[in-house]
Amino acid sequence: MRAGRPGPAPAAGPAARPADPGPPALLALPLARRTGAAAAREFGAAGMSEAANAWAADADRRYRASTELRELRGAEGAAVRVGVKDIVDAAGFATRLGLRDYRHHPRASARVLRGLRGVVVNAKLVTPELSIGLEHGCVNPYFPHLAPSGSSTGSAVAVAANICDIALGTDSVASIRLPAAACGVVGLRMTHRPRLLDRVFPLSPPLDSPGWLARTAEDLEHFWLTSGIAGTLAGAPGGAGRPVGRVFRIGLVEEALRDPCAPQVRQAVDRLCGALADAGHRVVPVRPDAVTRWRGATYELCSRTAWDAYRARREEFAPRLADSTRVALEAGAAVGDRRYGELLDALRGSRAAVPGLFAEAAVDAWLMPVTPALPREVSRPSGSASTMPDPDDPDYELRVGWSPVASWAGLPAITLPVAVDAAHRAPIAVQAVGPAGSEPALIALAREITRLVGGPLPALAEAAEASAASAASETPDVPGRPASPQTPAVPEEGALP
Repeated sequence: MRAGRPGPAPAAGPAARPADPGPPALLALPLARRTGAAAAREFGAAGMSEAANAWAADADRRYRASTELRELRGAEGAAVRVGVKDIVDAAGFATRLGLRDYRHHPRASARVLRGLRGVVVNAKLVTPELSIGLEHGCVNPYFPHLAPSGSSTGSAVAVAANICDIALGTDSVASIRLPAAACGVVGLRMTHRPRLLDRVFPLSPPLDSPGWLARTAEDLEHFWLTSGIAGTLAGAPGGAGRPVGRVFRIGLVEEALRDPCAPQVRQAVDRLCGALADAGHRVVPVRPDAVTRWRGATYELCSRTAWDAYRARREEFAPRLADSTRVALEAGAAVGDRRYGELLDALRGSRAAVPGLFAEAAVDAWLMPVTPALPREVSRPSGSASTMPDPDDPDYELRVGWSPVASWAGLPAITLPVAVDAAHRAPIAVQAVGPAGSEPALIALAREITRLVGGPLPALAEAAEASAASAASETPDVPGRPASPQTPAVPEEGALP
């Protein structure tokens, strides 16, 4: 299966590899080109609606991204299709919070959705229980042998599968950026703005932020510039960010490249930094210790606030939760009030220091991996009882990773693929964390990075496949060699929330 054209989830064995029809040609166009063609009436919107509906229904059967899929009608075929994570209210759709037996039917949409132009909400998207469990049932479209991660799982899968053009997710510690990294798409966590959390399930109010996923940085930029999202952010902290010039000043968080960082991730970041420097951008080492030393504590804070949110409403929810959800909530219950107060004090101190960290280093963004590891193969058990890392776990540092940096600091961060590891057929992503309100600059940086690394995911994957084919022609198969890209393991059936 070619990574640029998601098709049916394959069964094990090369003989079972299916045909790859891919989405209709118009759906596969970059958003700017497609909406421009629609405005010029180069295609009929009604026909586009029919094609988009047929593809979305077929793709959702394969990848199980949605809890509710709505057909487009008539002129809606010319709009940008937006999917919404199932802890965010969208009028006309049930909010399930990832629970089997819970339904809320909101009369109004969340604030972050109000006032958007040229869009139509066509799907409510899967999340694990209360966005803190492990089970989701989704299949990774580009990389079916890899777990799609969470908790904005359906948001990343729906965008990758072209069920939606743009998806709204939420990010407490890593919930947009890890799925984006695993699925090879672009994910933007926005600046922490409490006013945008209206009608969003409060998993962790001090950390929560809505954000957006798209197939490419180009598509995300088009959505940002044309949807009216700036009006949604009007009056929120941060503003538009520093005007973007031709030269970016990048602070490389070198600490993130030390053990246990996988060598493939380290090499990809090194190559990117070289490409940035060769293009005339400035790359300097930085140590934002006032934030990075609280990475593990971010999970503590998240688990405690999740416990508070659950116990405030548990009578509304069915009593039976999955074990992984229960274990995560129990971790939060174990964080006492005194420790909770200490964490909140530390959070305020770190956030007060953040503007000075960027000013002192004179950088526009901090660059680091999202996670030090490659995405997990579905054939390997996760080995984790819950989403909350335990300090006693031998792989604690690996699980904590580097996504908590933006969450603890309340900052925007953008994640995008910069390479595909040929041996494991796995995307490798980086994240850029910017000052409050710097979303436009981060999107522009993501576009520049995409240009420098050779294109968005399909181009990266084709290069990796060519490299793997060349290596395979020179190297005989040996026992223990990683599975061929043509024979990914079939994901285990999961409970679809």
